[in-house]
Amino acid sequence: MTVARAARVDGAGDPAWQLYERIGTFLHDQRLDPDPANFAFAWHLLHDSAGPLAKAVAALTDGGVRLTRSDIESLGVESPASARRVREKADGLVAQTQMQVEGFQDMVQAMHDETIGFGRDLARSADAIRRFGKGGEGAMLGELSRVTATMLERVHSAESRLENATREAIELRDKLEEARDNARRDPLTDLPNRRAFEEAYAELAAAGAGMCVAVCDVDHFKGVNDRFGHAVGDRVLKTIAETLKASCGDHLVARYGGEEFAILFAATSLDSARVTLDNARATVAAKRYRLRETDAPLGEITFSAGLTLVAEGESLGASVGRADRLLYAAKKDGRNCVHAA
Repeated sequence: MTVARAARVDGAGDPAWQLYERIGTFLHDQRLDPDPANFAFAWHLLHDSAGPLAKAVAALTDGGVRLTRSDIESLGVESPASARRVREKADGLVAQTQMQVEGFQDMVQAMHDETIGFGRDLARSADAIRRFGKGGEGAMLGELSRVTATMLERVHSAESRLENATREAIELRDKLEEARDNARRDPLTDLPNRRAFEEAYAELAAAGAGMCVAVCDVDHFKGVNDRFGHAVGDRVLKTIAETLKASCGDHLVARYGGEEFAILFAATSLDSARVTLDNARATVAAKRYRLRETDAPLGEITFSAGLTLVAEGESLGASVGRADRLLYAAKKDGRNCVHAA
């Protein structure tokens, strides 16, 4: 402890120490754990406070919105292992798609060549029929039979190739659709992610639809991770995600990042949304969580929430920022409650 205090005093005027202090303040203000990935992100951000990363962060946090781990990952500053996994997954998908496209092109080219050859052979056969016609009816019928058999064989071959090409095209479309869905889905909870939430908000706003936005945060979640480990914390998040989705019906429930969830209530009054959200809160609080391995109780798990009515033409940053401030008020009011305005 004495060494740490001395280091703070001696390094007070050192630019490196000042950067370190700013990093610590940033992580504290954003409620981010001081792990290597978050620390690296803060260093890149504050080392160049006027750079493109700083501008992107300013846009994301407009209106008082806090950064989340998904924000950090989407901005491209992440651990080498995480970045490698993302690259490997993307490279694999690209390679699969490229193979499908090349196979489809080869098949179409083969069908094109087959069609040209078929037309050429058919022209030769027509000439042969005219010649055999001069030699008698039997010879002409024989040639007609041969040409017909050849035509049927080639038609069947073309149908088979077309069927394969159609199947390849469907598989390619499904893979691309899967990739598009994965880009908008949280892998842990299988809920839509922040990107999907933002797109849904923009779509409803463009249509002029009335909506409410809620931001939910699991109470004392860091304590769950510290006491029981991240694997248990992940199971808690998945359970809460399932409860929110089941309780909110057709309304969009998304994992906004970390232990935060966001809910987009479409065509619903503030009072109706509050009732739905409070029922979900009560359902989560009533559950009795236990360790799978030992059956030991985890204690009460709850969440707090801020809920707001979105004004016509209001930006996502403004509405989520207001919901976030209501969430903080709910935390200060004892947690395990919903504040709405």
